[in-house]
Amino acid sequence: MAKRTGGLLEGAYRLLMKRNSVYVTFIVAGAFFGERMVDYGVNRIWEYNNIGKRYQDIPILGSRTAEE
Repeated sequence: MAKRTGGLLEGAYRLLMKRNSVYVTFIVAGAFFGERMVDYGVNRIWEYNNIGKRYQDIPILGSRTAEE
């Protein structure tokens, strides 16, 4: 019977955390892309909750002409 060596956590350790440079790069890239995803998600939720209340949604504001 073959013995299973390693597992998911051990594989992640070997891939990401064994070398400090790879680990730091993974953390910095994860923080950057995670921040972008959260920013995009929060903006989409805000826009969804404020449909009709935003400046670009009010037609009279965009059609004003300069008074002479």
